[in-house]
Amino acid sequence: MAETPLKRINKYLSEVGYCSRREADKLIEAGRVTINGKVPEMGTKIASGDVVAVDGETIKNTKDSFVYLAFNKPVGIVCTTDTSVEKDNIIDFINYPKRIFPIGRLDKPSEGLILLTDDGDIVNKILRASNNHEKEYVVTVDKPISQTFINRMSGGIYLEELKQRTKKCKVEKLSTFKFKIVLTQGLNRQIRRMCDYLNYEVQTLKRVRIMNIKLDTPVGKYRELTSEEFRQLTDLLSDSSKLFEPKKRH
Repeated sequence: MAETPLKRINKYLSEVGYCSRREADKLIEAGRVTINGKVPEMGTKIASGDVVAVDGETIKNTKDSFVYLAFNKPVGIVCTTDTSVEKDNIIDFINYPKRIFPIGRLDKPSEGLILLTDDGDIVNKILRASNNHEKEYVVTVDKPISQTFINRMSGGIYLEELKQRTKKCKVEKLSTFKFKIVLTQGLNRQIRRMCDYLNYEVQTLKRVRIMNIKLDTPVGKYRELTSEEFRQLTDLLSDSSKLFEPKKRH
């Protein structure tokens, strides 16, 4: 009989919906995770019979279905699960009855669509830059938008502080001070840095779409993804095979 394959501890915590792999790595590094009562090293693998605990609480995969939320984040809310450090965090703001975590980030001065889930597997599939998944933003700046600005933004800009050039992207002027931009990468404060490089200052920044999910809730409100949205999402994430049971809107 074939043995059950070993699994990295961060992958296990992600798959059972406790947190993302990145968050799991932080917990492991902080010594808050144990396997069979012992603190493991980073990258340790577990077998099916091992007992995994965080802060002394045993972690089990007991849920029957995953949660997928579309949330309209207000300005001033921080996309972190570390509720002990940041009082204006997204987890306390939503106050959802199950443990969830945001897929990616939207910085504090920005607003708009962010997805939250307890499905750790889907996080990397959405965020992986090589997958070229689209995220759409509407941005207002402090002075009239020129054609040169549109051309430079869409053609890619080398950001010295990140030592990286932005990918070519779709940029469309909407009005004198407002434009739409569709990105397939998520560098830190990317749009703000790109605008700053061209001597424009961002006044407002709102994310209005992630892949096929569109922003359609009031600021500060969330809803469950619909069955059709999730079907389309899993089509775009071609290696996903998870099932989803939609819940009613809030």
